[in-house]
Amino acid sequence: MGKATGFLEIDRQDRKYKPAADRIRHYDEFVIPLSEEATRAQAARCMNCGIPFCHNGCPVNNQIPDWNDLVYEGDWRKALVNLHSTNNFPEFTGRVCPAPCEAACTLNLSDQPVTIKSIECAIVDRGFAEGWVVPEPPRRKTGKRVAVVGSGPAGLACAQQLARAGHEAHVFESRAKAGGLLRYGIPDFKMEKHLLDRRVAQMEAEGVVFHYNVTVGFDKDVNALLGTYDALALAGGAEAPRDLPTPGRDLAGIHFAMEFLPQQNRRVSGEPTAPGAPILATGKHVVVIGGGDTGSDCIGTSRRQGALSITQLEILPRPPDREDKLRVWPDWPLKLRTSSSHEEGAEREFSIKTSEFLGENGVVKALRCVKVDDKFNEIPDSAFSLRADLVLLAMGFVGPIKGGMLEKLGVALDTRGNVAADTHSYAATREKVFACGDMRRGQSLVVWAIREGRQCAAAIDEFLMGETDLPR
Repeated sequence: MGKATGFLEIDRQDRKYKPAADRIRHYDEFVIPLSEEATRAQAARCMNCGIPFCHNGCPVNNQIPDWNDLVYEGDWRKALVNLHSTNNFPEFTGRVCPAPCEAACTLNLSDQPVTIKSIECAIVDRGFAEGWVVPEPPRRKTGKRVAVVGSGPAGLACAQQLARAGHEAHVFESRAKAGGLLRYGIPDFKMEKHLLDRRVAQMEAEGVVFHYNVTVGFDKDVNALLGTYDALALAGGAEAPRDLPTPGRDLAGIHFAMEFLPQQNRRVSGEPTAPGAPILATGKHVVVIGGGDTGSDCIGTSRRQGALSITQLEILPRPPDREDKLRVWPDWPLKLRTSSSHEEGAEREFSIKTSEFLGENGVVKALRCVKVDDKFNEIPDSAFSLRADLVLLAMGFVGPIKGGMLEKLGVALDTRGNVAADTHSYAATREKVFACGDMRRGQSLVVWAIREGRQCAAAIDEFLMGETDLPR
């Protein structure tokens, strides 16, 4: 513990944003990093608890007090080694993870938590800037071949760990580039895609082979694939969106968030957009249905496209402004969360149900809404109309797509429609088949996907070799 009294002497200071008036003019990241001196001071706030609850709050079990101390002492390279020992891609989590570790920080009970997420990001960004992040090819090859379906964070983590164990890892991706929702869902202003490109280059140097524009189950027979490889890891995510089967749903101008967001990401990267008319918020009154992170991403993207107005509807009640720390700590608290996109300009309405979409000439023009109580019962005489030229459905995902690969494999599904597999063996009900990430656990966080990809790789390594040295 570098500074025993740091948490008593130093106030929390976190990264700030560039002004909203400036950042909405582009799709670049706008977070202003702390200086080295400020980052070291923030690391000094860590109390090096006897029981570090931040470990439990972090799904990948980052050794947070250890690298906080190393940053305070100025040993950034050793801090990077420690960080990479539990997390393959800290530059992703350091940008888009909601930081459950900070909610679990002991200092959060009586003060403000340590800026764990910012310190994590500073470590890995410095590692890349200094040239410390290099390929780590295996010392020996096992001769075993593993196919990984899906190149989101779970698939990438699984493939990288397998390659470093000496296996020949092949990643099959249905899109033109790797990254899954990190590339085609999360906007560039939250995470620029060159961060993905440099990791893919590192993995290729370590022996991972990427196969793009291949939809396993359609373009490539999954059973033939299973016969060619010694193991198959299903990491295709939970891409089936939750729909809103309401009268008027078939009107033009109503789209799933994951029809809208990938188009803009492709425009930024210079990729061709999907076939069909472009979905743009320019000059439109936009309504986003769904109050989570995906809805927030729709708001920020709509604002940059020049929407006239943006309204976000959530059927759940408005959360409290502050959590009751003594009752909920160290668990993730329920409280009102205002994102950078909300700050850029959007109206937020809670306890609102959409009862009908109204249109003219087959195009949506308004929503018929009604207020509901905390049991979702409609409140009498509370109906109202809301103008809408573009409606974006951002209500989450209900599981993996069942047709194609999963149907042809015939693997069992759990009660929620995800691929059935436990968190030790990660084995599906078909021999040689494993599942991890959102395809196994349902819609979740990037950090959970990385954890599951790492653990699945360890399980596959043990299945192939009888034992494993890969960390879980």
